[in-house]
Amino acid sequence: MSKLRILYAATEINPFLQTTRVAEFLRRLPQGMQEMGMEIRIFVPRFGIINERKNRLHEVVRLSGINIAVGEDEKPLIIKVASIPNAKLQVYFIDNEDYFHRKSVLRDKNDQFHPDNDERAIFFCKGVLETVKKLGWSPDIVHCNDWMTGLMPLYLKTTYKKDPIFKDAKSIFTVYNNEFDYKFDGNIIEKAKMLDIDDSMLAALQSADFQGFIKIGMEYADSVVRSDEDFSDNVNALFSEYAKGRNIGQVADDENLLNSYFTLYNELAN
Repeated sequence: MSKLRILYAATEINPFLQTTRVAEFLRRLPQGMQEMGMEIRIFVPRFGIINERKNRLHEVVRLSGINIAVGEDEKPLIIKVASIPNAKLQVYFIDNEDYFHRKSVLRDKNDQFHPDNDERAIFFCKGVLETVKKLGWSPDIVHCNDWMTGLMPLYLKTTYKKDPIFKDAKSIFTVYNNEFDYKFDGNIIEKAKMLDIDDSMLAALQSADFQGFIKIGMEYADSVVRSDEDFSDNVNALFSEYAKGRNIGQVADDENLLNSYFTLYNELAN
């Protein structure tokens, strides 16, 4: 088997930030895959509670400076990088002053959900793909983790499909039990649009909520995995709806995790 290139995009990763199980999963899986011979890149948002000095983040000037469109607005993309201690892994951080410098993750100090979390997710998804283009690094697998990455499979199937960097890339979308009940305001369809995407392709996102983001991820990903957590009845119904004719599986977080994903990645790539 050839040496696969795996791109991981997620909301968080240990040791820089942990608020959910995603962080531990992203710490364990990429290192395991690297030790099994795969080439790895990891991208997460640079949420403001991540201490840059303590974690030795530094800006990568040659990758920064792109403007990312979110609806009619364009926001400058800043790329920072840091190494995971005791592992030969680098993490790329997607940053922007408006979206990621507040000292919180998804909720403010009063536990109120940030109303622009949809824009932050859109900026993150677009920012990751634009940065990978600038790196000139062609992934075989793009493994998207959690709701904030839900738009990436769509972008790969449309805007980036003809790009030499992504033309052979397959996507995996893993859904975690990080459900929220907030409904976003504004025209989320217009904010999320890119080249070669019409309104009908974004129909799953019309609910403008958690389910909308995971629906669109499940619709366009080449493979969908659900974490081994308990989900609400509404989300379980979504899995049943999207499982028809689709490869939706569950990978248990146990001693077989690495082998399960090693097999899945190779099956998808080949």
